[in-house]
Amino acid sequence: MGEEPLVRWDWIGRNWPEIQELLADHIIMALVPVVAGLLLALPLGLAGARWRWLYQPTVGTMNVIYSLPSLAVFIVLIPITGLATRATIIVPLTFYAMAVLIPAVVDGLTSVPEHVRQSAVAMGFTPLRRLLRVELPIAVPVVLAGLRVATVSSISLVSVGALVGRGGLGYLFIDGWQRQFPTPIVVGVVLTAILAAVADLLLVVAQRWLTPWSTARSRVREAA
Repeated sequence: MGEEPLVRWDWIGRNWPEIQELLADHIIMALVPVVAGLLLALPLGLAGARWRWLYQPTVGTMNVIYSLPSLAVFIVLIPITGLATRATIIVPLTFYAMAVLIPAVVDGLTSVPEHVRQSAVAMGFTPLRRLLRVELPIAVPVVLAGLRVATVSSISLVSVGALVGRGGLGYLFIDGWQRQFPTPIVVGVVLTAILAAVADLLLVVAQRWLTPWSTARSRVREAA
């Protein structure tokens, strides 16, 4: 018998519907925590930027959570959220995303020059309008930089959930390892990498769309 090839294309063809299901499950479990983490990080980051005494305890707590091994957290949550459920994966990944996004929101808001804030006040902007029209748009590049890190990290960590019965593409890693069959592992690695690259590219495009003045400034510098 010949040596087993690294990729068996016939296996991929036969199992493509199941691979698509795992990919869809992976996308949901990776992106829901990022969206939820962003929605929670925005008010907490805003509070941390306004009241600095609140920032350090909040970030400290998030850093402690982020330092916990994901597999251990998944196992601890099983009695509460159940074995092989999306909630077991989504809940801890939401906190991991918040640990990255809260400092990004605070750094973004504190990067707004004070004279810009004062100009907005002089123009009669209310605090809410100043936040929405001035501070948040200026903070977008910093926030999206954190969002890119949180998204790629979430896409990677979902695979660990396969060890507790729900890990999207991570199931392919376990299946390939248990059978000493490399094709599922290669498929899982490639699809995970493609998913991370596509998500990162979409966030880059979103940043350029949300901050058109930044792109225009770069073109002016290049022309000069």
